[in-house]
Amino acid sequence: MKKVAILYLILFLTIGAGSLPAAEEKAESGADYIIGPGDILDVYTWGDQSLTRTVAVLPDGKITFPLIGVLTATGKTVSGIKEELEEKIRTYIPDPVLSVEVRQVNSLLIYVIGRVNNPGKFVLNSNVNVLQALSMAGGLNPFAKRDKIKVFRQAGKKTDILLFKYDDVVENNRLEQNVQLQRGDVVVVP
Repeated sequence: MKKVAILYLILFLTIGAGSLPAAEEKAESGADYIIGPGDILDVYTWGDQSLTRTVAVLPDGKITFPLIGVLTATGKTVSGIKEELEEKIRTYIPDPVLSVEVRQVNSLLIYVIGRVNNPGKFVLNSNVNVLQALSMAGGLNPFAKRDKIKVFRQAGKKTDILLFKYDDVVENNRLEQNVQLQRGDVVVVP
């Protein structure tokens, strides 16, 4: 019976907590999406089809756009890129009307390594917590040290290590350890 309750908890946390689309969750939290390397952007220029493009954010964080040239996109919001493009293109087109959309998110990556069934990198298309990431990686293998899981998070030039004790979390004792993962987090299962 205890295993069934744990499975229901995992199912609830995996499906219930992550059921909102990423855009709705971002809107609720008030945070804007930050563009990163690998993202694909659609830039529409009203009234000038030749300046409507799909651009990829290169590994160095830059995009190339006609008339403007190279522009840094990484670390900026969609509205920030839109404003910067409009400002720079104003030299060539008076009162430009641009629209910028993220076509594909490729920069929100997390990594799950160690004693899981399918280690690897995973794209975050929604908010994902540690339990959900472990599920994405196929779950723990029988040799995993369930109470020694760590999340490595880069914070500027230093790395924070967050502890995750699997059994405590699934038994509803330490739910605060089931943190929402961020771009670049590495979940290590020894």
